[in-house]
Amino acid sequence: MNYRHAFHAGNFADVTKHIILTRILAYLMRKDAPFRVIDTHAGVGLYDLSGQEAGRTGEWREGIGRLMDAALPRPVAELAAPYLAAVRAQNPDGGLRYYPGSPFIARHMLRGQDRLMALELHPLDAEALRENFAGDIQTRVTQLDGWAALGTHLPPKEKRGLVLVDPPFEEKGEFLRMVQSLEKAHKRWPGGIYAYWYPIKDPKEVRAYMAALRATGIGKILRIELTIRPPSTPPRLHGTGMIVVNPPFVLEAELKTLLPLLAKLLSDENRGRYSLDWVRGEA
Repeated sequence: MNYRHAFHAGNFADVTKHIILTRILAYLMRKDAPFRVIDTHAGVGLYDLSGQEAGRTGEWREGIGRLMDAALPRPVAELAAPYLAAVRAQNPDGGLRYYPGSPFIARHMLRGQDRLMALELHPLDAEALRENFAGDIQTRVTQLDGWAALGTHLPPKEKRGLVLVDPPFEEKGEFLRMVQSLEKAHKRWPGGIYAYWYPIKDPKEVRAYMAALRATGIGKILRIELTIRPPSTPPRLHGTGMIVVNPPFVLEAELKTLLPLLAKLLSDENRGRYSLDWVRGEA
């Protein structure tokens, strides 16, 4: 499948993925020590929801469009607040025209001592990303294959932080590549937090991915999945997943509060489901 960020900006998968991102960053901010975010497939960073790509699919209307307008229960509202603040920061006049991708959301939350490394291989996207962060001394934008970076840019000098891996799934073998890259990265930086996004389209492919993750022997792998409709034939994207390695100890409890509401709000005809379990616990 092709999951170029621009076509799907702000959809149900982005909402779920980016809320998880903000909860991880909120945990890292509990300590004064600096941390680094490494975004391996950063895209262009900011998306015009009225533009050609996002406008063609309109997926954001059933994603961030629903969440922005929802009356959220207080516990959910508190947990979603950093994410919604990052979205509203790009829409200062109100309304909803621009959607921040993961590098913009991460940058919104950084403190003065923290750093962002945003990597993008596609030449035009990398140039747009560089322009979007022009003059920002806390952000380093590099045109680079994000997979290669996991073998050369770890560990960061801060020794704390998050590696976000959100590939476009334009090529075959991305699930295998994710497992291989995690093994390589974890050997170099076993204490880092890793968040790997994946699409749920073919349940067999996802099951094979989980089996491969278990076979790595890496401990502390939390799996988060949300589906908005049942699987179909022929397969179509019906869910979003993320594995988090070395998750913050509060993340599981926070997601138990967030996911039921997201599954209901973002699903088709109240057919949403979620799951939260451990691929592996302690090593």
